[in-house]
Amino acid sequence: MCPRMPAECLAGQVLDHCNCCPVCASGEGEACGGNGKLGDPVCEEGLECSVSGGVGYSATVRRRGKSGVCACKTTDPVCGSDGVSYRNICELKRVSNRALKLQQPPVLVIQRGACGKDEATLATVTCSAMEGAHTDYIWMAYSKREVAVSSGSGFVVSEDGQIVTNAHVVANKHRVKVELKSGATYDAKIKDVDEKSDIALLKIDSPIKLPVLMLGRSSDLRPGEFVVAIGSPFSLQNTVTTGIVSTTQRGGKELGLRNSEMEYIQTDAIINYGNSGGPLVNLDGEVIGINTLKVTAGISFAIPSDKIREFLTESYDRQSRGRAGAKKRYIGVRMMTLTPAGGLKEHDVIISINGQRISSATDVSTIIKKDATLQVVVRRGNEDAIITIVPMEIDP
Repeated sequence: MCPRMPAECLAGQVLDHCNCCPVCASGEGEACGGNGKLGDPVCEEGLECSVSGGVGYSATVRRRGKSGVCACKTTDPVCGSDGVSYRNICELKRVSNRALKLQQPPVLVIQRGACGKDEATLATVTCSAMEGAHTDYIWMAYSKREVAVSSGSGFVVSEDGQIVTNAHVVANKHRVKVELKSGATYDAKIKDVDEKSDIALLKIDSPIKLPVLMLGRSSDLRPGEFVVAIGSPFSLQNTVTTGIVSTTQRGGKELGLRNSEMEYIQTDAIINYGNSGGPLVNLDGEVIGINTLKVTAGISFAIPSDKIREFLTESYDRQSRGRAGAKKRYIGVRMMTLTPAGGLKEHDVIISINGQRISSATDVSTIIKKDATLQVVVRRGNEDAIITIVPMEIDP
């Protein structure tokens, strides 16, 4: 017959040595072992019985009648959800059990390692990344009044006002405005667009040098790392959510993007409408991705920073060649006559359609025949614009 259990067991309940009766478990540092008889103390889950000299408690030790103390199986420190650093996970569990008995919230493991460094880093990351740009997009209505039609996020990559965002954020927009954390607003120019990679570069003319977010190396990222997503969901500026990296190489085709060669960073940090284009930041304060897609709550995707770096390098080269005078080079097909409803203007130069480079009028005709909706990147003067066009047959 099993003995009566006490009203409370601080370390929880376990079965005795013969797996017959429930008994109060011994916590870390408390006695354990003995002759294996009824009533001999047993360590709680996660602890092991260790006798003097570091010898583990075993059947041989039990036959000798030795006792030991309960010790945690791991010695690595952990950070709790209460902001306290614990010597090991066992100490955290003991505090959490005590909190539950007092009808208080349990203490959860936030990360391995002490809290101090990462808490300070997170505060620094959040403060610095808040300087990322919040962007509003304005449509010129027939009434000659401006109407805000969408919003998104972005971040500053150069002191002179270059801003990275998603290409789909600025697609088909007649005018782009940027609002910074300070409240200052600027008209932005679209300097470059890579529609296939979904990255765009904007430029604002700021009278002062702007704080810059540095690009980290997404190739060094590992699943389980802590990340911070910053943006302006639903136009709520400077909203911060946190999460971990679920995987670093989620193929675009797995997400139903047929023509995508991108390998996205998957994270459980929550993003919503308006977060697109905002930075995904690691605890070193570096941008390791652009928040781009959301499937459902807890499943979000970001373009890796290595891809952003590649885009910026190529964009700088293109702009440098343009400033050097190589403006007569071939870049696309120039449109001379077209219908106003299409959104194109005379002398627009079509650079790409649906991510495919255009080198002749035949390319345009071929794509129009097979695709119902066209995402067209055009060079209009010295700027690039993205226009969505649905081809329609016209009467001869």
